[in-house]
Amino acid sequence: MGQPYVVALTGGIAAGKSAVTRRFEALGVGVHDADIAARAVVAPGSEGLHALVDTFGQEILNSRGELDRSAMRQRVFGDDQARRTLEAITHPRVRQWLRDHVSADPGPYCVLAIPLLAENIDHYRWVDRILVVDAPDDIRLARLITRDGIDEDLATRILARQANREQRLAIADDVLVNDRDEASLDAHVDQLHQRYLHLATLPALPRTP
Repeated sequence: MGQPYVVALTGGIAAGKSAVTRRFEALGVGVHDADIAARAVVAPGSEGLHALVDTFGQEILNSRGELDRSAMRQRVFGDDQARRTLEAITHPRVRQWLRDHVSADPGPYCVLAIPLLAENIDHYRWVDRILVVDAPDDIRLARLITRDGIDEDLATRILARQANREQRLAIADDVLVNDRDEASLDAHVDQLHQRYLHLATLPALPRTP
């Protein structure tokens, strides 16, 4: 059996990506999350964690020998070279983790949840289709303030650090507008599910490696 049809799902912070992926999972679709991959590739005993310690030192570990994410963030904050070094160690491993999970997925199609897809699109030319979960910036801002208990100034700065809506929409094959309550997502996800099941039956187009 060959690789399943691959749908990459992305969207800005507080657009509702998790609400959408939960609905795909409820339909029996495999969802493979880049955030989970990012934790897995630096788990205790992993090659990724060993590489980080070799590069940044033992001080990035907590008392249990796990990556101290706060210490790591402080180490690379404001240091572009250190950040690039961190990304050079972790990002290829995340991409390989996702590839491995896609290859092992038994379904006709699967979903990759990649929050920063627009910023890293050149590394994901191998996916078959891109779904963008979209919401107006003012709605995302309000959700972020409520969800994280932060003030408007910080929420605005967090949104500004990501690709803008136009950049995300420019890479989209499908757009799911999530500007209402979560229950309204059900019908949209069901429609997309049927579309992807159909697309998965079509002859495969050549993939970009």
